[in-house]
Amino acid sequence: MLQKDFNPILRFVAVSDVHYKDDHCIEEERMEKALEIAYRLSEAHPTYKKLDAVVANGDFANSGTETQMRKFKATMDKCLKPETVYALDMASHEYHGAGVEAAYELFQKIFERPVDNHIEINGFHFITMTSSSGCEYDENKVAFARAELLKAREADPKKPIFVFQHPHITDTVYGSMLWGEDELYATYMDYPQMINFSGHSHAPINNPRSIHQKHFTSLGTGSLSYTELDEFDKYYGTVPPMKYNFAQFLIVEADKDGRVRIYPYDIFTDNFFPYVWEIDEPWNPESFKYTDDIRFKTAVTPYFAEDAKIEFLDLDDDGFRVKFPQAKIDEDYVNDYKVVVIEKATNTIVKQTSMWSEYYFYNMPEHLEIAYTDLNPETEYEVKIYAGSFWKTTSAPLCAEIKTL
Repeated sequence: MLQKDFNPILRFVAVSDVHYKDDHCIEEERMEKALEIAYRLSEAHPTYKKLDAVVANGDFANSGTETQMRKFKATMDKCLKPETVYALDMASHEYHGAGVEAAYELFQKIFERPVDNHIEINGFHFITMTSSSGCEYDENKVAFARAELLKAREADPKKPIFVFQHPHITDTVYGSMLWGEDELYATYMDYPQMINFSGHSHAPINNPRSIHQKHFTSLGTGSLSYTELDEFDKYYGTVPPMKYNFAQFLIVEADKDGRVRIYPYDIFTDNFFPYVWEIDEPWNPESFKYTDDIRFKTAVTPYFAEDAKIEFLDLDDDGFRVKFPQAKIDEDYVNDYKVVVIEKATNTIVKQTSMWSEYYFYNMPEHLEIAYTDLNPETEYEVKIYAGSFWKTTSAPLCAEIKTL
């Protein structure tokens, strides 16, 4: 829940990759649910009951048609109270229809605001950056960012500056290696008090790597449509099964001292994820808690319970299905599993598979399964399963033996 001992003077939600379509779509219902949740949680807070802003961080329209943009505006008009303002930026999907210039014109006509914007809410500065093409930013965009960041810093050098653009900044949050851009990086580095929000990847926000601190603070904003992940060794690719059972957003609060609290929330099940990210001195990189230098040095390692066992199902002459319980970990979640099948007679690996724990679903499955075929008949195999953390630590293996028919 929202921290009761934290007394905000600002509260907003950040969403991205909503993907409104011309026809009625589930994303419309999820957006309305997100706003209902945001107001309900705000009104339950003991000292501050307002929702000051909603920021939709690109790809709110699936292909940038006038129908999609007007539908999104209709949701804002219908669901937001007078106290709540909203901000938007655009990037790749908004340009899929008639192109960049047409999207700019539609945006300004429908939403009655510039495509790049700088507004002040309760004394905090919000800067939204629309890309110049696709997910790229030309020299004019970089100049806009530099000028507006300078204005915000001059107003108060220790207060957080909230900046939004659709693609991640490369090599920051989880998802940014495949879905990032670097044209703005050098400019942003001069502003450690900047808290940057980005989307594009659809990466899960309950992955602890979706907050990143180095020169400044970065956060991924997930999706209200479907999830994709930024690891390439999984047997089903980067898009997992049941990808559409997914809708997440961030709730952000700031207090009079410029301290910030960020809450990842699962819209799909209406639950907080078990994280609260705390930024007490956004202007001071030496105070940052979520740096790679700190987190990748952890000794926390996944482990299987003492009574954990591998089950073999659907055994036949050329394979079997493996079922196993989730491993445990004392922090965060288990990220993924490596499953190894070894032919005992030759002591050689014949199958090697990587799969996610499905941590990105609030209701994680208690067991996972994977099937193997193309094995030899009447052959003994050993199966070893290793659990991996987000921080590259690995469990001792869970082991079992089986013989094909």
